Amino acid sequence: MTTTARLRAFIALADHGSVRGAAGALVVTESTVSAAVRALGEEVGVALLERDGRGVRLTPAGTRYAGYARRILGLLDEAGAAARGEADPERGLVRLGAVTTAGEHLLPALLAALRARHPDVTLGVDVAPSATVWPMLRHHEVDVVVAGSPPRDVGARVRAVRDNVLTVVGAPDVADGFDPASATWLLREAGSGIRATLTALLEDLPGTPSQLVLGSHCATIAAARAGLGVTLVAREGVARLLADGTLVELPVPGVPVSRPWHVVTHPDATASTELLVRHLLDDADLGWRRA
Repeated sequence: MTTTARLRAFIALADHGSVRGAAGALVVTESTVSAAVRALGEEVGVALLERDGRGVRLTPAGTRYAGYARRILGLLDEAGAAARGEADPERGLVRLGAVTTAGEHLLPALLAALRARHPDVTLGVDVAPSATVWPMLRHHEVDVVVAGSPPRDVGARVRAVRDNVLTVVGAPDVADGFDPASATWLLREAGSGIRATLTALLEDLPGTPSQLVLGSHCATIAAARAGLGVTLVAREGVARLLADGTLVELPVPGVPVSRPWHVVTHPDATASTELLVRHLLDDADLGWRRA
């Protein structure tokens, strides 16, 4: 078995926490995964995994090694895509990552426009919270990210920006006499950039407002519509609900918040990724401008 296959087995095991889960994800036998990870540990010379109940978890050495393994695999995939894209950008691969809100409200129009103009470009899309998306770029598991402002340590290049305003919304019934300090606040999932922004806003309110954690962007909006509480959202994402009066904007100190969208790539982006960046900057209907 090649070192690459061993690395993929190790990362699958780290992600799924069990040999069975890793085998299912890779569509191989459990014995194949066990043998691959055992051989990798012998090659490295230290224990990468340890038992955790019925499953396994990474040792501190394994956690450190996994970061390198992800980058190695990401770079291998990127190298192949870069070579094919350099030969023919119109038939290359672009691996795109986006935070949840962008995935729901920006990507459909962007991808549809790109597909219409460059139909032979292969697109891979991952939508996840910002805490997941940025490490994917750092590990070269994606070529381009659509999200808020990138972390300083991601080592990437901002290529385009788009206006985005965050506002607090709730059902019309809560508007009269609204008090942010006594409201129930609906929070996004862990790792969400909007959740981090909202948490910072709540720290400036008196007392400790009630909080209810929901599992996704859509869940928080549905809960707000049902009158379960109020939440911070991208105004663009609820424009129709605001227009028809299903939701209303609510006054909160420090809100609205300007949090522009960013399109971010590696400094040495592939030819097919450059094709995507040029397209979104050329298409005025998409609303992006050069960074």
